[in-house]
Amino acid sequence: MKSAIVKDTIAITLITLVAGLALGVVQDITAEPIARQKEMAKEEAYKAVFEAADSFEVIFTGEDAQLEAYLDENGYGAQNIDEVMLAKDDSGNELGYAFTVTTSEGYGGDIRFAMGVADDGTLNGISILDISETAGLGMKADTDAFKSQFKDKNVEKFEYTKNGAAADDQIDALSGATITTNAMTNGVNAGLCAFQYEKGGN
Repeated sequence: MKSAIVKDTIAITLITLVAGLALGVVQDITAEPIARQKEMAKEEAYKAVFEAADSFEVIFTGEDAQLEAYLDENGYGAQNIDEVMLAKDDSGNELGYAFTVTTSEGYGGDIRFAMGVADDGTLNGISILDISETAGLGMKADTDAFKSQFKDKNVEKFEYTKNGAAADDQIDALSGATITTNAMTNGVNAGLCAFQYEKGGN
């Protein structure tokens, strides 16, 4: 009886070890392609929100404590700027900035997107990188109908409305997804705030 228990324990331990090693190997094999795919998606997103750019120069990636403090001061404590890129044309002239923004206010968790802002403050548009909102409701934030509301607008900040947008700084809220709308609006406003910071408005 004891011998059988010992054998079973050893067998289970060996299976667990082998499974753990196999999982580790698979993770190592897939980690690099996944990271490469995410990087490519981000590059495509930058190009989508800054079509005139020929190249992007890293201003910072990771976290800028001073910028985060500036966002906090302006009411964007739930938003992070993960990366700031300087957009340049084929002659090396500066065109504006591309940002990767993460907002934690989504109904389904973090929403991450790219946005491009031209030197004159015009928001070229947004491109969503990660979103896990409710299908048929909050996921509509990743449709052209919603995203196009931010395109080619030069405003200080946006607000959303349920009564129909009547000005450039107003966004039509997604029906049944006010939380997602609020998250996206605050995220974009945080990006515009970061633009002002980078332009020396801090």
